[in-house]
Amino acid sequence: MLGDHRTDKDRQLDDVRVDYQDTALTTDHGIRIDDTDNSLRPGERGPTLMEDFHFREKLTHFDHERIPERVVHARGSAAHGYFEPYDAALAPFTRAQFLTTPGLRTPVFVRFSTVVGSRGSADTVRDVRGFAVKFYTAQGNFDLVGNNIPVFFIQDGIKFPDIVHAAKPEPHNEIPQASTAHDTLWDFVRLQPESTHMMMWVMSDRALPRSYRMMQGFGVHTFRLVNAEGRGTFVKFHWKPKLGIHSLVWDETQKIAGKDPDFNRRDLWEAIVTGNFPEWELGVQLVAEEDEHSFDFDLLDATKIIPEELVPVQPVGRLVLDRNPDNFFAETEQVAFHLGNVVPGIDFTNDPLLQSRLFSYLDTQLIRLGGPNFPQIPINRPLAEVRNHHRDGYHQMIIPRGRASYHPNSTGGGCPAVGGPDAYTHFQERVDGHKIRKRSASFADHYSQATLFWNSMSSWERAHIVAAFRFELGRVVDPDIREGVVRNLSNVDHELASLVAAGIGVAPPAEPAVPNHGLSSPALSQAHAPVRSVATRKIAILVADGADGGQVKAVQAALGSMGALCDVLAPRGGAVRDLDDKPVPVNHALITMASVLYDAVLVPGGQESARALSMDGEAVHYVAEAFKHAKAIGVLGEGALLLETARLGPGPHPGVVTGTGEDVKGFAKAFGAAVAAHRHHGRAMDGVPA
Repeated sequence: MLGDHRTDKDRQLDDVRVDYQDTALTTDHGIRIDDTDNSLRPGERGPTLMEDFHFREKLTHFDHERIPERVVHARGSAAHGYFEPYDAALAPFTRAQFLTTPGLRTPVFVRFSTVVGSRGSADTVRDVRGFAVKFYTAQGNFDLVGNNIPVFFIQDGIKFPDIVHAAKPEPHNEIPQASTAHDTLWDFVRLQPESTHMMMWVMSDRALPRSYRMMQGFGVHTFRLVNAEGRGTFVKFHWKPKLGIHSLVWDETQKIAGKDPDFNRRDLWEAIVTGNFPEWELGVQLVAEEDEHSFDFDLLDATKIIPEELVPVQPVGRLVLDRNPDNFFAETEQVAFHLGNVVPGIDFTNDPLLQSRLFSYLDTQLIRLGGPNFPQIPINRPLAEVRNHHRDGYHQMIIPRGRASYHPNSTGGGCPAVGGPDAYTHFQERVDGHKIRKRSASFADHYSQATLFWNSMSSWERAHIVAAFRFELGRVVDPDIREGVVRNLSNVDHELASLVAAGIGVAPPAEPAVPNHGLSSPALSQAHAPVRSVATRKIAILVADGADGGQVKAVQAALGSMGALCDVLAPRGGAVRDLDDKPVPVNHALITMASVLYDAVLVPGGQESARALSMDGEAVHYVAEAFKHAKAIGVLGEGALLLETARLGPGPHPGVVTGTGEDVKGFAKAFGAAVAAHRHHGRAMDGVPA
């Protein structure tokens, strides 16, 4: 039976959901309370009495509300949804039923996160993003705990405390927050060259996602699928967003962090509320066991990718998020992911970083969630039946019956019994060797794939990478650290190292440390990603008194039919009067919503409106800033006056769409296409500041 497991999980959570409407206030022990605003005291001005049990309970609970935040990935957002395989294409490779049963919708809980910052940091910092998926399968929970970048900083998990300590705020002053632009991180990077490939990704726009809904996800490690016959196949997991892969620009992210630090969190929440359910496609790269050593890199090295040109990504299913959590703490904060949660048909490899995560992810939950019974927390509970001999501990929520709490036993009829056709069995492989602290020589190449990444970038992507290195290293105080990083970059590409050096006061390397191999992988570039649609893109329509109300309504309708989300903004809230003195409803006053919070800006016609906006500094800034950030700008009729006032330079400019107002539908189609393209970085090549 396939069943509706999404409903099953909802029903399971229903057992612990509490609705407080039309209820009376009580203590934790069910005693009705007559007053919760005043502590008990002798006389109106007397001391508080210790016998006030409600006061003591209320304050004690409040004093203990906070639990330790995650050391990394503390800042997160999450949602419920389901995974559905397209077909049974993976059946020859794995016993995992949720991957091989067409029509089966497996409920999931997905948490996105930043890595370095604390729980209260901003969403739009330059950082890796976590992409963790908990599948509530009929065979047990499977946790695919990945990132939006397919590689990692280190090869061996014994270095994990070092990279995290280096990236976190410096210990003497707890500065900077949620930023790698400081000495200790870059000191680690220059002395640990295996991090070079990862730092190329982090300095790219991949570390500045426009939205979680427009972000790839990767399992990072090489895992192993195992079929019913026990045959293994190496696998890498990929999530590809339905809306395409899109990023912000650096200047924009810094301003968003101040204007709306919850930008990505709000975006995910609102998309689900409005029925624009985020969707990703799960793809796999499969490598036969006998081909493990067929590459010029090691499959077990987490600092390496398998280029898609060598092993194409095979689509196998889709992930849809369609419900927000009921309570952030109970679900998003208490969810516990662990790479050791695997189901029959999925197994591990000897990747040393993966092996260390198998220990660390379990270990960290014991302190964060108070003990070994955290799997009983509702958001962590599997749908599969749980029966074992685990006993006692803090927060034990079940009442085991019977005498047997050991195996083997006869007092409990030998139950819970081991084995059976659905039991998990590990992949069998021969492993031997001397006990040593040494890495394989196949892990020694730290630069070839960093060069591959650089070679694969478009001109504007390269310019953004250089600017990112200059910013980060420009904040580094120690010149020796800056020089060391540039020396490392010379092993990636001499031009890259020279460009970075020129911006940070470091002498460029005299000659290439290693010749550039000239290879590239187009799949790595966001410039080569397919243009999707205008759906869910936020567009600011700027108006003032005297705007052409007919144009406003027409473009709203046309763009809305494409799925765009339009807000009318004006110098004041409420409404403005159009050409016919009719009200045009205003969603927000200009001063309350910055241009960085929108994907595009549109200025309708109306001479009086255009003149008023041209004399409004906020409106002029809206257009100039949107242009600087390479966003689409639409102008109808007299609205062109605002562009002239913003002094954008001689046109035409890529992504700036103009119209007379006579063919609003045609204009909306052209403007929608410009918005769907996301950004128009070609403006920088026109000699206009971008």
